[in-house]
Amino acid sequence: QVQLVESGGGLVQAGGSLRLSCEASGRSFSGYAMGWFRQAPGKEREFAAAIGRSNGYAYYADSVKGRFTISRDNAKNTVYLQMNSLKPEDTAVYYCAARPLVATTRAGEYDYWGQGTQVTVSS
Repeated sequence: QVQLVESGGGLVQAGGSLRLSCEASGRSFSGYAMGWFRQAPGKEREFAAAIGRSNGYAYYADSVKGRFTISRDNAKNTVYLQMNSLKPEDTAVYYCAARPLVATTRAGEYDYWGQGTQVTVSS
């Protein structure tokens, strides 16, 4: 079992920045690929970013590429999502997720989920 707890959400103006954190507890963090997904009101959960077991390989949705950066610190059992140049359309609940071994972009392939953190971007 892996428990995930997100933090760092909040209210920010368009063009601003936020850094989300997701701390994991339980089984060996370094054995899991990590993903960030988001869900806006009335919409399905969508992929934002994912990272492999080390910091060597990352995936991004086209909508966030160049603005968001995913990273991880295996010594701290934490994955981060640095979000810059935020837009109102980035408003959503952001979830981190974990799956063994290989990162993917599909939510259904992740085994463990956090409770989510709200990000609201005002125009």
